[in-house]
Amino acid sequence: MGKPTGFLEYERLDGPVVTEENRIKNFLEFHSLLSLEDQKLQASRCMDCGVPFCQAGLMISGMASGCPLHNLVPELNDLVYRGRLEQAYKRLSMTHSFPEFTSRVCPALCENACTCGLHGDAVATKENEKTVIEYAFENGLVKEETAESRTGKKVAVVGSGPSGLAAAQMLNRRGHLVTVYERNDRIGGLLRYGIPNMKLDKKVIDRRVKLMEEAGVRFITNVNVCGSKAVDTAVSEKTKYITAEELEKEYDAVILACGASNPRDIKAPGRDTKGIYFAVDFLGRVTKSLLDTDFDILKTSDKDKSKVFPFSEVSGKNVVIIGGGDTGNDCVGTSIRLGAASVIQLEMMPCPPTERTASNPWPEWPRILKTDYGQEEAIYSFGKDPRLYQTTVKEFISETVKNEKGKSEKRLKEVIIQSLEPKRDEKTGRMMMVPVEGTEKKLPADLVLIAAGFLGSQSYVTEGFGVEVDARTNVKTKAGKYATSKPGVYVVGDMHRGQSLVVWAISEGRNAAREVDEYLMGFSNL
Repeated sequence: MGKPTGFLEYERLDGPVVTEENRIKNFLEFHSLLSLEDQKLQASRCMDCGVPFCQAGLMISGMASGCPLHNLVPELNDLVYRGRLEQAYKRLSMTHSFPEFTSRVCPALCENACTCGLHGDAVATKENEKTVIEYAFENGLVKEETAESRTGKKVAVVGSGPSGLAAAQMLNRRGHLVTVYERNDRIGGLLRYGIPNMKLDKKVIDRRVKLMEEAGVRFITNVNVCGSKAVDTAVSEKTKYITAEELEKEYDAVILACGASNPRDIKAPGRDTKGIYFAVDFLGRVTKSLLDTDFDILKTSDKDKSKVFPFSEVSGKNVVIIGGGDTGNDCVGTSIRLGAASVIQLEMMPCPPTERTASNPWPEWPRILKTDYGQEEAIYSFGKDPRLYQTTVKEFISETVKNEKGKSEKRLKEVIIQSLEPKRDEKTGRMMMVPVEGTEKKLPADLVLIAAGFLGSQSYVTEGFGVEVDARTNVKTKAGKYATSKPGVYVVGDMHRGQSLVVWAISEGRNAAREVDEYLMGFSNL
């Protein structure tokens, strides 16, 4: 595929990136595309390797290798190289529901399994994919398919993240009547309120949702299924509530796509101090503030900004982020844009090596050090990498102050951190990170963001539907299946597999749609 000698003739070249100095001034996307001619040369680097792991989507040593959607990557790259972008889009859309999302936020499992990357730089498949889908949108090629006739079957999808959207898209194409329920005020789930705008411009979500609406998918926001005012975590004050019984009575099938939205907490003394937030709540409130004001808040004076959340919580403050993953990195970049005085990111695990070790051979997922955009911006802004490895918070320290209403309250002042070291548990044999006595230090902290991952689905939904869950609170199904223990109720995405990637969510949504279609019709042509 591509040019037989392309990988020998051309070095990898990525699209232009806005400098740290300029991009931290706003929440706009900062990755641009190469010219079409340059992108064609990049696509020409795809080798005729014989065994393209890039499209395999295999689990190797417990990690994904290659695309879980099984996109036919060599064919796509070849079409881009030849400038046949309309055909490339048709090829891509056969296996992929939303290339515009993954080409922005996916860690590129395809590239990390690329044969060309074994001894050099991988093919720029992610940017090739983005070139194709943006060309398709610009030229009016993207149209949601609609069935010639409706089946009369009704399906409810609870949750509008990538898995829910993918399932809704496929079932609507089949001719079923699909309604998507979202507890927040806008469609998108974690695509909307978990991923910052500079990584995924929310207009990208809006244009896809509009197409799906025009094709017949019904979207209803501000509805918390199985929720109540006592447990409601929705960001909107207009939230309505529907029970599982009501949905099951009205619809022929229900798909739960609620995500792994139960955040892991940090149980340390002082946890009840004001100024400590879960990262996903913080990121969601930032995005909502921006969308609610149409980004006008960024144009106001610093004095006015300081009065409005999230600026009042971050501007001029010392921020400590607990967690070293993608969400932690997003918190770093967001805090810098909101004017933080300092940002420190705590990572429990040791610093990864800069190159693959012998125990982590290709095509396994590379367990190597990655310096993402947030860390790059912190290095630019503060002169050093914000990450402290093998470190955790031992205690949150507060001080008593008067709030705006003149009442006394405890506010965060600093955190006591402690080093960790790996030790093997004698009973289980597992390697654990344990505290090292005598290594305690104090860090100034006005705001702490907990980005320590998620523990699975929220109990009020699973209990409301009466579905079985496993030890990690993920909804149980048979291996490779999506039907829950409750007839007619299915599960997809993070609620099914645990916290994972957008590309896995889309894959699960598409596969679950086929299973639901077979349940409703006795067969499936999806």
